[in-house]
Amino acid sequence: MAVPMQGMSMPTQPCVLPQQQQGVNQQTQNIGMEKLDNIAKVKSLLWPLKESVANTMKVAAQNIYLNATVDAGLKTNDSSMPRFDKHLEEFYALCDQIELHLKTTLECCNITSCSQRYSPFLVSKTENIPIIADNLTYNQYLNTVRTQVGYAKEIHDALMMAARSITNSSD
Repeated sequence: MAVPMQGMSMPTQPCVLPQQQQGVNQQTQNIGMEKLDNIAKVKSLLWPLKESVANTMKVAAQNIYLNATVDAGLKTNDSSMPRFDKHLEEFYALCDQIELHLKTTLECCNITSCSQRYSPFLVSKTENIPIIADNLTYNQYLNTVRTQVGYAKEIHDALMMAARSITNSSD
C-alpha cells in the first residue's frame, strides 16, 4: 500500500511549492508527484469505491429479496446467498485508505504552513549554490532550528516550574 519515499522527506503537494521554485522544479516534481501525491491516490480510489458501493447495495438487495422469498414460503433456504459482510468490509477498507491519504495530505499542508510561517526563507541544500537574498544556507537553517528548540525547552522548563510552584503552594 505505501510507496517508498525514494529520498524525499514528504510527498509533493501542489499547495506546498513556493512561488520561486515552481518554474525551476516543475518537471522533476511532476514525475515524483505521480508516485507520491496523496490526492492522486484518493482520486484513483474513488472509482473502486463507487464500484464497491454498487456491489454492496446489489448484494444487500439480493439478500433482502432471498430472505423475503424464504419468509413467504416461495423458496427454501439455500446457502447460495452472496456474502454481504465481505462486500461491506471491502467498502470500509477503501474508505479507510481514502481517509488515510486525506489525513496525510492535510498534515503535509499543515507542516508546510507552519514551516513557511516560522521559517519563511528557502533553505539551500548545498554550499555551491549562489546565495539568493531570501535563501538560508543549511548551516544557518540548523542554527535557526537549534535556537527554536532552545526556546521551546526554555518555555517547557518555565511551565514545569510554574506547575511545581502551584502544586507546592496548594499543599
